[in-house]
Amino acid sequence: MTEKQKNDVLYVCSLIETIARKTKNHRQDVIRHFTKADIERQLRLAEVNHCLSFEQVSDELIEDFNIPEGDFDTAAECRYTVPSATSIGMLYQGLVLSTMKDDDAAQAIRDVFSSFITDEISDFNSNVYYTNPDYLRCSYLEGKMLA
Repeated sequence: MTEKQKNDVLYVCSLIETIARKTKNHRQDVIRHFTKADIERQLRLAEVNHCLSFEQVSDELIEDFNIPEGDFDTAAECRYTVPSATSIGMLYQGLVLSTMKDDDAAQAIRDVFSSFITDEISDFNSNVYYTNPDYLRCSYLEGKMLA
């Protein structure tokens, strides 16, 4: 995978995180609105959309995909400094790249964002964000957080 493709994965992961925060939805609920083809399209558009703000692109996607307002507001509940959407996007990027099969980034993004791990990562009052990336990968592959 090229550096450009890795950056495209980072952009799309950060975009999903931004949409989830804006709409106060679980990341699993956001990703359900996107087919694999939709994610592939966002990966293709990432280089162009990167010139635009996350605000603009996320607002357009929220409207285009009719993503409703939820009540999962982990940022408001956080007792600490909330990591930026891009910082969380980097965490997801690493997980996607380390678990994807056959260079299928779109499917890996759908798989990761559909899993239990997103609620763990979104709990900004826990230390999961600061956890070793290999621990996150192993937990994701096992289907649960490891003790």
